[in-house]
Amino acid sequence: MKLVTGNSNRALAEAIARYLNLPLTDCTVGRFADQEVNVQLHENVRGEDVYILQSTSAPADGNLMELLILTDALRRSSARRITAVIPYFGYARQDRRATGRTPISAKLVANMIAGAGVNRVMTLDLHTDQIQGFFDIPTDNLYSAPVTTRDIKERYDVGNLMIVSPDVGGVARARGIAKRIGTDLAIVDKRRPRAGVSEVMNIIGDVFGKTCLLIDDIIDSGGTLINAADALLEAGAREVSAYITHGVLSEGACERIGASNLRELVLTDSIQDTEAQRQTANIRRVTVAPLLGEALARTAREQSVSSLFD
Repeated sequence: MKLVTGNSNRALAEAIARYLNLPLTDCTVGRFADQEVNVQLHENVRGEDVYILQSTSAPADGNLMELLILTDALRRSSARRITAVIPYFGYARQDRRATGRTPISAKLVANMIAGAGVNRVMTLDLHTDQIQGFFDIPTDNLYSAPVTTRDIKERYDVGNLMIVSPDVGGVARARGIAKRIGTDLAIVDKRRPRAGVSEVMNIIGDVFGKTCLLIDDIIDSGGTLINAADALLEAGAREVSAYITHGVLSEGACERIGASNLRELVLTDSIQDTEAQRQTANIRRVTVAPLLGEALARTAREQSVSSLFD
C-alpha cells in the first residue's frame, strides 16, 4: 500500500499517513517555468496498491491536472491499482443542465479521471449523490456525519438543539445528523433571485429559544449561511452555529463570516485552510483524517467501508 499526495492539501495527507503509520511516497509534484505540472516518482511502485490523496479545490484546474498527471505517472510505472482519494470533488455543483447551452462539468471531470487510469474513486460528502453514477469505475462516497455528530455531542446540550437545513436541497443531509443526535429538524425556505444572491423567505419549524446548528456540504461566499443565521435569530433562536464539510470560502467570505451573527462555523479539513481562515475567530476546524484513513485501510484489506457509517 502506497500513499501519494499532490499539493492541494498536504497537511491532511500527512495526517492520514500518520493514522495508517505509513510514509508518504517520495515524489516531486512541481511546475515548469511555464506552469505546466511536472511529476517525478522517486520510489518503485510496480505492483503496488496506490492511493492518491488530492482535493480538487482552488486552484481547481491546477489541482485536477496534478491528480491526472500523478495517475498517468503511476500507471506508466506499473502500479497494480490506483485509487483517487478526493476529499473535495471540484466541479460537483455543475452536475446538471440548469439552463440551456451549459455543460455538465462534473461528468466531464469524472470521465477525465477514469480516462487517466484511476481504478477506484473515494470522495467525501459529494454535493449530490448521483455524481457517483457519473463514474464508470467503483466509487465510494464517504460521509463526515460521524465526525460532525461526535463533535456536536461533545460540545452542546442535545436537549435544546435544533438541526437546520439552510435550503430544501440539503434536507436529507441535515435529517441524517438530526437522526443520529436524536433532535428535531427545521428548514430554511430560501429563494434565490439571481445567481450568487440568496434571500431567505421563511423558517419551517419552531426554533424559538433553541440553539440552532446549520448543516451543509459546501460554503463558498457565505451569503446563504449568513442570511439563514439572521432569519433564525429573527425567529427567536437563542444562537446559531454551522457545521459545513467543505470550506471553499472564496475571496471575502472569511471577513463576512467574522462579521456575521454566526457564533461558530465548524469546517472539516477536506480543503487546506488559508491564513484568512486561521485569522477568523469564529471559524474552527475538525479533522476527517481518521475517517479517511480507516476507509483506506478497509479498502486495502477488501473490507466493508459502508459499515463505518452504520
